[in-house]
Amino acid sequence: MTDTLKIGLGSPQYGPFTDPATVSEFAATVEAIGFDSLWVGDRALVPTRPRDPYPGGGPVPEEYRTFLDPLVTLSFLAHATRRLRLGTSALNAPFYSPLLLARSLTSLDILSQGRLDIGFGLGWSSDEYEAIGVPWAGRGARLEEILDVLDHVWSGTAAEHKGALWTIPSAHYETFPVQRPRPPVLLGGFTPATLERIGRRADGWAGVALPVPQLAYVISEIRRIAEANGRDPEALRTVVRVNPVVTAEAAPSDAVPHRGTVEQVADHLLAAHAAGADEVLVDLQQTARNAEELTDLAHRFHDRLSKG
Repeated sequence: MTDTLKIGLGSPQYGPFTDPATVSEFAATVEAIGFDSLWVGDRALVPTRPRDPYPGGGPVPEEYRTFLDPLVTLSFLAHATRRLRLGTSALNAPFYSPLLLARSLTSLDILSQGRLDIGFGLGWSSDEYEAIGVPWAGRGARLEEILDVLDHVWSGTAAEHKGALWTIPSAHYETFPVQRPRPPVLLGGFTPATLERIGRRADGWAGVALPVPQLAYVISEIRRIAEANGRDPEALRTVVRVNPVVTAEAAPSDAVPHRGTVEQVADHLLAAHAAGADEVLVDLQQTARNAEELTDLAHRFHDRLSKG
């Protein structure tokens, strides 16, 4: 865990925040405020009759019905900023061809001058998988091979890759990311299989705002697995995400951090940092109603978190 808390935000990307001026102006503003990172998510569609429950319960937020492509948005942000790290939280890796994904991610790291953080997840909607034409079953194994292909391409070897899903012929791959051997790869989720995968081969955990004791357990378990695999557990990062509904009045303690005042949500995130989180990511698009409110809330969260 780093001593200094890194503070990130969800980039404008959903609902009323898809206007290009809003995206670029917000990015420039939060960079000037002193935030450390901007992050994008990944939606393909929002089913009208979903077969799978939305994580956290309730309906899929209406804001997700309108969305920008994550990798295109990151390209736009790379041009609009100079210092902020730019990440995916999270890109649903099985949606993509790994060779073309390597091309896109390499290009982003080059064009941002080495500022890319890659958060991968498996998604939650089998409807999206069906619409894209990717099997829902076996998605964990698909992610494993995607990681294999990315490492293969980024290694610079001309050798073949032969896996269960993809065969890549011997070829020259001479366009490499700025960050070597690769941009940081964080994995989302907290099933036992996911924690094992993170500890064995990822650069960190793209986490969510769990109760602090549970969060501390997950972080310690990832570190234990990393050490058991001969890796340095202290080298792994933890980024904790929350999409709060910000209220004017204090919310019940069991609703925090998903609902509460700026102070309540920020204090929970500071406790998460004390429990081992290196960075927190606050996405305000499900609570702000316009660009002005989005920017005002960003100011307030940074003030509280940076002083904590």
